[in-house]
Amino acid sequence: MKIFIINAGQVFAHSGGRFNSLLTSWTTAHLAQNGFEYRVVNINEDFDAMAEVENFKWADLVIYHTPIWWFQVPNRLKKYADEVFTAGHQNGMYASDGRSRKNPAINYGTGGLLQGTKYMVTTTWNAPETAFTLPGEFFDQRSVDDGVLFGFHKMNQFVGMDRITGFHFHDLEKNAPPERINHYHQDYLRHLEQVLQEEKQLS
Repeated sequence: MKIFIINAGQVFAHSGGRFNSLLTSWTTAHLAQNGFEYRVVNINEDFDAMAEVENFKWADLVIYHTPIWWFQVPNRLKKYADEVFTAGHQNGMYASDGRSRKNPAINYGTGGLLQGTKYMVTTTWNAPETAFTLPGEFFDQRSVDDGVLFGFHKMNQFVGMDRITGFHFHDLEKNAPPERINHYHQDYLRHLEQVLQEEKQLS
């Protein structure tokens, strides 16, 4: 299995992208120990959009590690996606929006070319998990995936990729002592191992 990792932990203002860099190191260490082939891009660095298209075409699984800023992905990840996905038009990522001129009302979003490629998203938050789950709290009991990440998931679906279950890290500013980070580390590695085992069985 070939795995492409996108470290979207942007360096900006008070954020140094440190946790997502740590998370990326957890992922790469696990993959290396288990003999997986992988590539990594850091969105803080300059990139060539056409070369990044080739990374998507090469991969069996794409893993995004991203913080959430102001209820969206960071601007450098958005820039990366805008440029790379556009460069992928009729270049192996998507052929069109899927519609025909004979009946343009249907089949929007079905022109992707990355069928068979899977993707997984991890997100990091200041918000606690209870902000999504408790009645009366900020996110109105709407999950990360059905709320803030809805458009992000549709972006990946548009190019033909299938989502596998992600992992969300909460309350990392006000409640992140070392022992909690260690628990997150172990929980994430168990999740990653389960995902990889399931994908290997399907392949």
